[in-house]
Amino acid sequence: MIEDIKKRALHRTSILEGQLRGVARMIEGEEYCMDIITQSRAIQKSLESLNRLLLENHLRTHVTHMFEEGGDEREQAVDELLKAFDFERK
Repeated sequence: MIEDIKKRALHRTSILEGQLRGVARMIEGEEYCMDIITQSRAIQKSLESLNRLLLENHLRTHVTHMFEEGGDEREQAVDELLKAFDFERK
């Protein structure tokens, strides 16, 4: 894993942990539903941000290597990316 991306991804997971604990406290405290939903949506955005980092790392490392190898390796890379985005290969 690229060191800078690893550092940023770990930082984001720490933030996500805190956000999830916060939502659990809100639910326990029976706070206003819309406030909980707002926090839940913020968590979804944080997860999307984490996924972007992980995808960037995968593209810069594994996929680059797999495309350079060509053949079955290249096809595996394409299949993995399609699967990551819930697309099927036709």
